[in-house]
Amino acid sequence: MQTATAAATDVLEIAEVHGYYGPSHVLQGVTLTVPEHGIVALIGRNGAGKTTTMKAVMGLVECRSGAVRFRGSDITSVPTHRIAARGIGYIPESRGIIPGLTVTENLQLAVLAARAARRYDKERWDRVMEYFPVLHQRRKHQGTNLSGGEQQMLALARAFLGNPDLLLVDEPTQGLAPKFVVAIMDILSRLNQDDGTAILIVEQNASLALEIAGQAFIMDQGVIARSGTAAQIRDDVEVQQRYLGA
Repeated sequence: MQTATAAATDVLEIAEVHGYYGPSHVLQGVTLTVPEHGIVALIGRNGAGKTTTMKAVMGLVECRSGAVRFRGSDITSVPTHRIAARGIGYIPESRGIIPGLTVTENLQLAVLAARAARRYDKERWDRVMEYFPVLHQRRKHQGTNLSGGEQQMLALARAFLGNPDLLLVDEPTQGLAPKFVVAIMDILSRLNQDDGTAILIVEQNASLALEIAGQAFIMDQGVIARSGTAAQIRDDVEVQQRYLGA
């Protein structure tokens, strides 16, 4: 694996990563960066490799060449639980709510993990209730019995309790009612602005992602096809038509 140090301004660097599901060569030399305290949108059509890229960061996809670096350190072969402990929060599309546990119990598990990683900040518990008041109202409900939007808020709250430096968020608004779409995107913006949390967001609704992102990368068939500022991508008619189906 490559061992060069990422630029000091990049919290995450994915460098020429080739990722596989068994014999299937899914990621074909993916390179992208997420700057310190920045929001980066990773967008493209279904099946382009966006989710696989996030899984590669978390050690959930086999990377046969290239490197993933977090704060300059190569984490390509680091186990997933240790990657999380270093300060990367991951919210998969499935949200990962634990069946049989209440909202409070789901959050308490996140606190235990944060304490084990020596990343817990007790003030964050109170701030969860500020950011996610609906979770306080539903605190005794089974997490899997919440609405889709409430489950997404629970997933975000758990990640927030882990005090991450970088948050990977996969399709946070998919299938949600409009009021939750607005709320989720607002919360992500607040986490970035108030806490300085860097965010890499995969979002099928490209226009939503480009509203909060500073930079964007477009994936197509396992490669990064275009990149630029969010404004450049949003205003490029050819890019919209060719890669985003606009």
